[in-house]
Amino acid sequence: MLQETWERVRKELRNSIGQHNFSHWIAPLTLREISGSLAVLGVSSAFNGTWVERHFGDKILSSLRANGIEVSGLDFVIDTDACQTPSPETETAVAPLANAAPAGRTTQTAQRGEDDVSAPLDPRFRFESFVVGKPNEMAHAAARRVAEGGPVAYSPLFLYGGVGLGKTHLMHAIAWELKARDPELNILYTSADKFMYRFIQALKQQDMMGFKQIYRNVDVLMVDDIQFFAGKDSTQEEFFHTFNALVEENKQIILSADKAPGAIKDLEERISTRMASGLVVDLHPTTYELRLGILEQKAHFYRERYPGLDIAPGVLEFLAHRISTNVRVLEGALLRLYAFASLVGREIDLELVHNCLADVLKISERKITVEEIQRRVAEHYHIRLSDLIGPKRIRPVARPRQTAMYLCKKLTTRSLPDIGRRFGGRDHTTVMHAIKRIDELMLTDSQLADDVEMLRRSLEA
Repeated sequence: MLQETWERVRKELRNSIGQHNFSHWIAPLTLREISGSLAVLGVSSAFNGTWVERHFGDKILSSLRANGIEVSGLDFVIDTDACQTPSPETETAVAPLANAAPAGRTTQTAQRGEDDVSAPLDPRFRFESFVVGKPNEMAHAAARRVAEGGPVAYSPLFLYGGVGLGKTHLMHAIAWELKARDPELNILYTSADKFMYRFIQALKQQDMMGFKQIYRNVDVLMVDDIQFFAGKDSTQEEFFHTFNALVEENKQIILSADKAPGAIKDLEERISTRMASGLVVDLHPTTYELRLGILEQKAHFYRERYPGLDIAPGVLEFLAHRISTNVRVLEGALLRLYAFASLVGREIDLELVHNCLADVLKISERKITVEEIQRRVAEHYHIRLSDLIGPKRIRPVARPRQTAMYLCKKLTTRSLPDIGRRFGGRDHTTVMHAIKRIDELMLTDSQLADDVEMLRRSLEA
């Protein structure tokens, strides 16, 4: 009688949380007995018991009560049979993709429940919605190549860049494309902090085997924001071994961070060199043209969502020029405009922009300072700030100094004498010479031209 009831509960849970979650977490459970007000369940490990109780405990209790078993809590015991002979259902993918639905939308997976091992994927983040421009074309091409599947070409693929430049979008797009090409592919997308949390939990529960089963039994491992491993020695150690195990099996690894592997402070050298052994691609700060392209694509989407709502000429160009710090802020600003305009029933024009986005525009008025330019140039050329503004005239210092002066003139309102004073009390004619010299060299020295453009974009971002 008890087991018949448990079978009904299992069927209800399968419909409620989905086949993937059911196969990995619920199918291995056994209902051992009812002890007072507790339902005693057999699990394969303490880690699994903790996980089931946290994520599915309420559902299990509710279903048991609905089927006539009055209990107020769950108790878990190690089921040795489950450890030795797992059912065929438990041998399916350990960490399937979980599809997240944005506000106002639902998907079948979102309704069934979220697998807390693999972070949810945003259905909006696909290659079709990624706007390609010069700052991100290399990263886009690399992501497309990895998403084709087949023999592993780049492992790891390491994407890095500042906030809101598209790293996460590309990672999600790769996962969606790979899954579309091969639905049986076992893909695990997670964040560095979630990996670290799961590792700590496994240590506390003394279930490292369960942890390794989850993260090493995959075809594709994707870890976002690797920089959060910095300074976490034990987590780095475990990730290093996970990384090696997957590489040895020729599995695909995709990583992202805000800096290049070698530039992440407090990251072990053996890990950073491993990360750099694949394809490392950076996403540069957006250009005006790229931001405008993103806005035009979003505006096309919103025209379908808000039919009859017009946007005046010049509005998108104004936003692309004024909001250059973060693509997410840019997209959020446009959504706010459409939502506000639909509520008040008027056209989106520049007057509405100033009224609706006063706070965003104020933040975007950040002034670039001479000191910021000096610091950024010194970091770019790997020289000391004191040397950049000091008296040294050797070439490794002189050219970066001229570049910094050039950028100060182009990106600030400071006068030539003022700029000179901030570079160790130099005369304004020295600044004039530096500006002229950089202008001339940029016509023939492509590396210098690229450096100046990269520095300009990073300072404006």
